[in-house]
Amino acid sequence: MDLIQSIPKVDKLLAEPACRRLLAVHPRPVVLAAIRQTLDELRTATRAGELLAADLEPAAVTAGIERRLATGEAFSLRRVVNGTGVVLHTNLGRSPLAPKLRAHLNDIAFGYSTLEYDVAAGERGTRYAHVEQLICQLTGAEAALVVNNNAAAVLLVVSALAAGREVVVSRGQLVEIGGSFRIPDVMRQGGALLREVGTTNRTHLRDYRDAITDQTAMLLKVHCSNFAVVGFTAEVTVAELAKVGHERGIPVVADIGSGNLMEWQGIPGMTEPKVQEYLAAGADLVTFSGDKLLGGPQAGIIAGRAAVVNPLKKHPLLRALRVDKLTLAALEGTLRLYRDERQAWTEIPTLRMLRLTADELKKKGQTVLRNLRKQVPSSLALELIPGVSQVGGGALPLAELPTWLLAIRSAECSAQELEKGLRQQPVPVIGRIAKGDFLLDLRTVADNDWPAVIEGLRAM
Repeated sequence: MDLIQSIPKVDKLLAEPACRRLLAVHPRPVVLAAIRQTLDELRTATRAGELLAADLEPAAVTAGIERRLATGEAFSLRRVVNGTGVVLHTNLGRSPLAPKLRAHLNDIAFGYSTLEYDVAAGERGTRYAHVEQLICQLTGAEAALVVNNNAAAVLLVVSALAAGREVVVSRGQLVEIGGSFRIPDVMRQGGALLREVGTTNRTHLRDYRDAITDQTAMLLKVHCSNFAVVGFTAEVTVAELAKVGHERGIPVVADIGSGNLMEWQGIPGMTEPKVQEYLAAGADLVTFSGDKLLGGPQAGIIAGRAAVVNPLKKHPLLRALRVDKLTLAALEGTLRLYRDERQAWTEIPTLRMLRLTADELKKKGQTVLRNLRKQVPSSLALELIPGVSQVGGGALPLAELPTWLLAIRSAECSAQELEKGLRQQPVPVIGRIAKGDFLLDLRTVADNDWPAVIEGLRAM
């Protein structure tokens, strides 16, 4: 009990110079909460026999309070170093935006903007005008609309075009995306009746033809971007489906997920269809994401024939799903980069990372290795080893991207302790563990991330 009595009181700690400094920069209730939480932990640890008298000295206690405040006052949503090798890492924010957009986003975020103002006419405009023409130019669509993600895009399409009627979908395309979000659930929420056709592995054109009735409002094709069915399979192309839909006067909608606009060559498994191809093949509407292969912000993009898009613009659900000024600014900036394909490949981080070759990454890794060995503790052993990166974001599940990994081993702690310690740094460094090593994939660690990695390793 003597040690318990040695724990400083709140008023004594408040009088300490270190706590007075904290009160000068933090609100008093926040400092008091940190003090009380720290004292509660000390009492528990003391009763368990885990502390010494020196741990209860005011200087040691105030140091703990400072650490707690530093952690507690940090922004919850903050930058991290992605060393996982998953380029479109959903948990880490998917696509990083092109640095070239930074100045423009700063202007839009911290000032007024032309969000819904037509400068030329001097009257109210529409927020969707900032990106609609660009989407049409890049995809060949007649009209376009943007909502807050691709699930919202599908929900709006179903609600506006098929509420109370049937939507025909192949049974093999009733996909579930992250967070247990399923296509049948979207249909139900949109008020449509789901009409499944075909089987899990094979669906034929006759299945769609036989399913069409007077109650059919839409033929929906869903690209299975987050899994692959191989072996004895068959599916109907969008061109075949469009022919049937146009013959019967029924809209054909394609949910293609990843939003690819580029021609990928030389990378095994990079076979994602292009938005342009679906529209050229006759799809009336195509929906896709903004923050996957497109490399922009989270958004759901709807592109297609004006006669089918225009009813969506008038639907009351659109207001609940609309995007804000920062999303529009980021999307407009990203789409502008696509007007020059060379610029898109070099300026959009997602595209640039996915195109990096193993040879380029090995060369980069050798330079990184030389620099790190000069700056981190000698107790850390560093080695370059080959590995494989992933696309992520539910896109291209069969693509394997050869890469090089920085393996970090410590003489003083395990790979699990390394992982935890780096994850808890002011700029968290997120990697992966394999075969007893902590690994950072060079594909997803940006050049300006290495100072944070070095600081984290020095703190271990």
